[in-house]
Amino acid sequence: MTYTQAPLPYDPGALEPNGMSAATLDFHYGKHHKAYVDNYNKMTADSELADKPIEEVIQIAFKDPSKTGIFNNGAQAWNHTFYWNCLSPNGGGKPSGDLAAKIDSDFGSYDKFVEEFKNAAATQFGSGWAWLVLDNGTLKVTKTPNAENPIVHGQVPLLTLDVWEHAYYLDFQNKRPAFIDNYLEKLVNWDFASSNLAAA
Repeated sequence: MTYTQAPLPYDPGALEPNGMSAATLDFHYGKHHKAYVDNYNKMTADSELADKPIEEVIQIAFKDPSKTGIFNNGAQAWNHTFYWNCLSPNGGGKPSGDLAAKIDSDFGSYDKFVEEFKNAAATQFGSGWAWLVLDNGTLKVTKTPNAENPIVHGQVPLLTLDVWEHAYYLDFQNKRPAFIDNYLEKLVNWDFASSNLAAA
């Protein structure tokens, strides 16, 4: 089935006061993400994958080297749609409710989670993603290279940060750690992560 690029859940300039410029979103959402969606739809049109949900296609293509192009574009289309929802004009700070309690239980404290998440995001060599996932009932921090995501490993993604250079270079240049700090302090959408946990 055709995968539609969902509208951003906020105005492109809404994150600017929190460190992510409208120019970044113009390039990242308007060009990079759009290209992944367009390429995925072209590659799967008139194929045996055309009628399958994108999550199913991602899992099939990940295991088949002949479908690497479909995987890369499909997973990146999905990853970005997920990522936009991980950002909020009212984001940042600590989570609350059940998610906060589970973070304390599974990581030992929120500060320990932050330490693990920052390390995963900062040490992902080259392009990739840092994730908060639910893995067999336990919260874990993971990192994946390029287009790879937790879906292909049987994990439930709750939250992600895109650490490809195009995600931060206009606003932070080569300072990836500053971009990670800004995400956690001003942008992270804990309500979205909490809803993913509740639905798992």
